[in-house]
Amino acid sequence: MGKVFAVGVGPGSPKYVIDIVKEIVINSDIVIGYKYTLKTIEELIKDKEVYEVTMQNQEESYQKVSKSLGNKICVVPFTGDVNFSESEVVDRLIEIFGNVQVVPGISSIQVAASKARVPLDKSRIITMHVSTSIEEKKIELQKALIDGLNVVLVPRPWPKEPSKHFMQSEIAIYLKNHGFDTSKMKVHVFEFLTTEKETHFIGVVKDLEGRQFSDLSVMVFDQVTLESYLNLK
Repeated sequence: MGKVFAVGVGPGSPKYVIDIVKEIVINSDIVIGYKYTLKTIEELIKDKEVYEVTMQNQEESYQKVSKSLGNKICVVPFTGDVNFSESEVVDRLIEIFGNVQVVPGISSIQVAASKARVPLDKSRIITMHVSTSIEEKKIELQKALIDGLNVVLVPRPWPKEPSKHFMQSEIAIYLKNHGFDTSKMKVHVFEFLTTEKETHFIGVVKDLEGRQFSDLSVMVFDQVTLESYLNLK
């Protein structure tokens, strides 16, 4: 009987692919993934049956493989950690294949928080990178900022439908329109994390208005002051 694995391959650099994921990919027969994700593991899949998919044709590829899987091992790699921002696809894989084994990877969220020196235990993690409504997530963002938490956020690129496009500029304007003083809110924006194209913007939220960033970007709102164990009473 065949096996299907959904695995995280890290933010972009092959150095961030963990050993257990490498082992699963090396021992697989079929790999189905997006172009950027496949690029991360290209050295591991040269002898595999590879399906490069898009949002438009991924369903067709999954269905095709499900009908001919047999005793083969199929891997569906995801950028970052498969448990973050990928639930819609993982749920569909479970519907199609049944027993899908999920293996985590290193998320861009973890890397961005580390580079910004923002602890995740004092942060709210929010992803707008979903196809469903994000209105509740916008409220969650406001509440987290009002509560004084850091926020590590994945924005939503949707250039073909402006009403759904919610990237850094739109987020800055949204917060300003909801009463936040964006001229005093410290923010980091990371693009192409762990790759040779990596960039790091640091400034205030107001500076993001009108600026364009890559689809592969993460925001960090930095609000928490240092609290070392020496300061605890």
